[in-house]
Amino acid sequence: MRASNKPGAIQNRVHPLCRIAGISASHHKKRSKAGATGPAPNADLLAVVDAHGVIRHEFTTDGPNKVWLRDISEHPTREGKLYICAIKDVYSNKIVGYSIDSRMKSSLAAAAMRNAIALRSPVGTICHSDRVGQFRAKKVQRLLANNGMVGSMGRAYGAGDNASMESFFSLLQKNVLNTRRWDSREELRLAMVTWIETKYNRRRRQRALGKLTPVEFEMIYTAADAA
Repeated sequence: MRASNKPGAIQNRVHPLCRIAGISASHHKKRSKAGATGPAPNADLLAVVDAHGVIRHEFTTDGPNKVWLRDISEHPTREGKLYICAIKDVYSNKIVGYSIDSRMKSSLAAAAMRNAIALRSPVGTICHSDRVGQFRAKKVQRLLANNGMVGSMGRAYGAGDNASMESFFSLLQKNVLNTRRWDSREELRLAMVTWIETKYNRRRRQRALGKLTPVEFEMIYTAADAA
């Protein structure tokens, strides 16, 4: 039987996904005053220098939960902007955590981290991002330290320093954000959650993964690792 595409049916399917991921559309009135600390300017653990002295980044690893990438994007609705912080596992390109909110504060980044940590139980994972205040905030740094993870940050406004994560947001923009004008934040939030959970992670085949989906690619690794 074909699943219904009516808004009510989609919302009924997506709300359980939101609860599982711990995601809600928050509308806080006060901005966070969390201090921004974070790694020193040279703490870019993914940067390599080629034979010509040019800094580039290697987004490769030999297993899941070795390297995660983080970034934040925004999109307007008739009610105002909506922000999403997403975390991607470099090994499988799977989105392993995200948070959606009406304010771009450090709590947005912290919530995405908590979701990913709860789902993946990482150990020694490198978490790479651009050098923005949300990821440098003390509460986010404490999350890394308390869970045995290591922070890594590219240069401020360094082009290509987080290119792999930016490619995900380009897909999100093409497949969801720019497909229509959004009346409300909730409408856009549900659309993003639906696309990430039911399409990007589980149905979108990627050439870099041998034409497998991120979920399929990780299942093969898990089966081989258990053999």
